[in-house]
Amino acid sequence: MIQDAEMVTGAFPGRKPNRLAGVAKGAIDFARLKPLGAISAIAIFALFVIAIFGPLFQPYDPDDLFVGKINTAPNREFWFGTDNLGRDVLSRTIAGTRISLYVGVVAVLVATSIGATIGLITGYFQGALDLIVQRVIDALQAFPALILALGIIAVRGPSTNNALLVISVVLIPGGARIVRGAVLSAKENIYVDASRALGASNLRIMFRHILPNVTAPIIVNASILLGAAILFEASLSFLGAGGKATDPSWGAMISGRAGSGVNTVLDYQQWPWLAVAPAAMICAAVFSFNLLGDAIRDVMDPRLRGTGGRLG
Repeated sequence: MIQDAEMVTGAFPGRKPNRLAGVAKGAIDFARLKPLGAISAIAIFALFVIAIFGPLFQPYDPDDLFVGKINTAPNREFWFGTDNLGRDVLSRTIAGTRISLYVGVVAVLVATSIGATIGLITGYFQGALDLIVQRVIDALQAFPALILALGIIAVRGPSTNNALLVISVVLIPGGARIVRGAVLSAKENIYVDASRALGASNLRIMFRHILPNVTAPIIVNASILLGAAILFEASLSFLGAGGKATDPSWGAMISGRAGSGVNTVLDYQQWPWLAVAPAAMICAAVFSFNLLGDAIRDVMDPRLRGTGGRLG
């Protein structure tokens, strides 16, 4: 009997399941099913490594001014050249990775948490609460996102943390709408009626039974919003509504201002390398997050079970 039990469970006494092997197998299956998603995940991992260990990769300090080497073309000393204040473009591009990922990740976490909570509560209870909240969300979504962001920045002033706050506010309505729709569908399932019949409280039903079943759209939405948040931060910095003018933000680097008042158009015509590196990093980050989000969506979509689009 003991031997039969071991054969059924596939385990032996004292042996714990190898979780690392399970994770590795899941990663291999994901790479096999979604090779573009796997490549994007590797690119995103590289971006986080650059953001965390940036000073180890920077040839110079991002704020160092090299007198007599203003607008230097790419060479052996400065691989991506220098800007119109004599600062190394490569070092500033690497430093900008930390700003973009910090704003993007934190803003998406805040927006997803608040949006998911709003969507869960309003979708479950509905009624007057849902009606009022949805009208507020409609009002927020009626404003063009950039206009709303610039309005908030005009009141609070430009800074990295204010840009983070603005992006969070802009992203909350979409996340709330997505979660609300998923909750409206999940609450009609039989297991919710069974839990309610057994006397489960609304709080337990919401967080124990409904929330775990709507995590897939939350994760997919968050992964896609990361690219949008990074692009939004770059847009605000480009317009001078992001961090300080001296911050090595990708958007501010593309704008060509650099705090010197030099005409942006002339910068692009005479010194195109000023925009190539930060623009390439923005494209790589946004493209990678979008591809990864699409891959996660395809893998986690229950409609793709049995069609080769789902792991396991």
